[in-house]
Amino acid sequence: MYDTVDPAPPLTRLSEDEELLRANVRAFAAAEVAPLVREMDEQAHIPRTLIDKLFDLGVMSVEIPEKFGGAGGHFFLSVIAVEELARVDPSVALVVDVQNTLVINALLRWGGDDIKRRFLPRLAAGAVGAYALSEAGSGSDAFALATRADADGDDFVLNGRKLWISNAEEAELFIVFANAAPEDGYRGITAFLVERATPGFSVGKKEDKLGIRASSTCELLLDDCRVPRDNILGELGRGYKVAIETLNEGRIGIGAQMVGLSQGALDHTLAYVQERKQFGQPISAFQGVQFQLAQAATELEAARLMVYNAARLRDAGRTYLTAGAMAKLYSSQVAERVTSLAVQLFGGVGYTKDYPVEKLYRDAVIGQVYEGTSNMQLQTIAKQLLLGAAPQTPGKR
Repeated sequence: MYDTVDPAPPLTRLSEDEELLRANVRAFAAAEVAPLVREMDEQAHIPRTLIDKLFDLGVMSVEIPEKFGGAGGHFFLSVIAVEELARVDPSVALVVDVQNTLVINALLRWGGDDIKRRFLPRLAAGAVGAYALSEAGSGSDAFALATRADADGDDFVLNGRKLWISNAEEAELFIVFANAAPEDGYRGITAFLVERATPGFSVGKKEDKLGIRASSTCELLLDDCRVPRDNILGELGRGYKVAIETLNEGRIGIGAQMVGLSQGALDHTLAYVQERKQFGQPISAFQGVQFQLAQAATELEAARLMVYNAARLRDAGRTYLTAGAMAKLYSSQVAERVTSLAVQLFGGVGYTKDYPVEKLYRDAVIGQVYEGTSNMQLQTIAKQLLLGAAPQTPGKR
């Protein structure tokens, strides 16, 4: 019962290359991902063979320049890829999302020529990346991290523990945030590139999660982990800027994931309500059902437009902080409403694992938590609104 359903095309106009990517990823998801969804969810694991196929498809290196082996595309293309994959399996979409909007994006923006030369070809050829910021005591308060980085000659020695790190089971390269000068507060935070084989680095407990179960979420352990100074991403003590600006873009990717899984739930529901009969007619004939579907489709399209707008602003080099926060906030809210409606309209079978909507419902819950909780998005939006409406100093314009 996990076969894909062809949705109505989105109303948003796409360029020729964007339409081509959407079609290719949609076909890939139907042929390669859909048959594995239930097994991956139950086993909490994505087969390496499927990840290799994602690399072959080109969606794991969307913005990496062609000279480094990547697709040489733009940010919006990664958003489309995440959306289409999430329509079938949000876990697979998250692997692609973290790779592009967090890891590769950070290297492109903050990495020098040497770092790009050393790491981008690997990320294009088959190496999965992960982004390690969160800790037990630093979630929404991201800059309260306790992981230390002590200078020792040409190296830094890292000690600490990271939690809730997506892609950790598969990753070969990790962006790890540690404080190299705790006395300076957040201005001591530095981003380091840590390879999996580095002595003193290990991947610990894998979390047993409610949703997006196939996507790995693990702790990282750093015990006298020695990292060369050349592996600093950006500048010493500027890791807080790397974190803030990268997460701003990552939220757009999460918005795309939420839009995609909402579309998947709605697609399945539209097909089911025309098959399921009660009182001698399909339940789609009842006005109450029709109105709920219309409301869900309207909210979903609004969420999609918000995500696309934020992505377009980013590609145009314009300010997108508020747009990204709004897109992430609203799309995650819509995802919970649409997937909940899907379970309701499927009735009793919607609550079973024989049908796909219960999984999408579980997958939707995380949208209001990771990459900045909904409360943090509201705080960001409110702050920007108030800054924009700040009263002018008397006598000045």
